Amino acid sequence: MQARLRIVGQAPGKRVHETGIPWNDRSGQRLRDWLGLSAECFYDPMKVAIIPMGLCYPGKGASGDKPPRPECAPRWHGQLDQFLPALEMTLLIGQYAHAYYLGKSRKGSLTATVQAWREYLPQGFLPLPHPSPRNELWLRKNPWFEQELVPQLRLQVAGLGLQPQPELRDQPFGAQSCEQVEE
Repeated sequence: MQARLRIVGQAPGKRVHETGIPWNDRSGQRLRDWLGLSAECFYDPMKVAIIPMGLCYPGKGASGDKPPRPECAPRWHGQLDQFLPALEMTLLIGQYAHAYYLGKSRKGSLTATVQAWREYLPQGFLPLPHPSPRNELWLRKNPWFEQELVPQLRLQVAGLGLQPQPELRDQPFGAQSCEQVEE
């Protein structure tokens, strides 16, 4: 099996930079919960390709990390695509991934872009907000996201066959096994 799901985030944060493990923080736990994937599946490169917009930690900014370095995605993403022939869906996490992959079809704000997720799905893209704890206010102001989009996100991810699904909706998130699924 080759990766069918690509997750394009911003850039490694300080903890990720130090450990070398992407999404190895509270943001990653929330993202895995949104997806309904166990850590075992999430970190299996034969199932999920994790590619940041910036490949190195950009440093601290005034209110969080600095933006990803602008030269990384144009330099590397196209070259990495050749190693993802089975790719079916790309999750675009945050405004930098939205801007790069959606270009002019991106809406006027992150909220409007995420609300328009159905428009991008036929192209294999699903835009999401960043799952950072810094976005708690956004999540509270936009309850539709966790009430409506997250259940659809889980269905889309489950449809990729990354892990067994018989009781997927009845298990606590993150509890699913990541046994090899036969093709």
